[in-house]
Amino acid sequence: MRPASNIPETPQPPYPLIQKSHIVCGFGRGSSELGIPTANIPINDSLNQLDTGIYFGWCKLEVNKEECSKKVERGDGNVVEFNNGSELSASEKDVLPMVMSIGWNPFYDNKEKAAEVHIMHKFQQNFYGSLISYSILGYIRPELNYTTKEALIEDINLDIKIALDTLKKESYANSDL
Repeated sequence: MRPASNIPETPQPPYPLIQKSHIVCGFGRGSSELGIPTANIPINDSLNQLDTGIYFGWCKLEVNKEECSKKVERGDGNVVEFNNGSELSASEKDVLPMVMSIGWNPFYDNKEKAAEVHIMHKFQQNFYGSLISYSILGYIRPELNYTTKEALIEDINLDIKIALDTLKKESYANSDL
């Protein structure tokens, strides 16, 4: 059962947690299976110290000029082209709201801990390899297991609504990105 989300009126320590990373290749399930695309980022020490669960905040993408375009075969056999964000439009480089899952994704029985960012924007192209700056402002709920894909999708959509509603508050509107 989903616990209540108890989000304070203002970000509380350790938030905001502001970091920068690059987008890596994930499992390909967010878009294809759930209809909720995610940008995967490597788990670093700071993310690894956070409780598993769902977080919210702001993010900003930028072109990764230090990397060359390449193609990578994902674990599911699909080939993904890394364009390093070179196809991002100006509006896609704005500061955008996000929710982030950190954990083991028990519904999929992951063997590795993952950090997956759902950026609340409809992108025209992939942006594998691009850089992402993000500001985690709070925690929505713990990681849960689900009996159906539909229940998982319903909870993700509720997480998105909670994040968007919270980010409208003046105390959460400053992204520092």
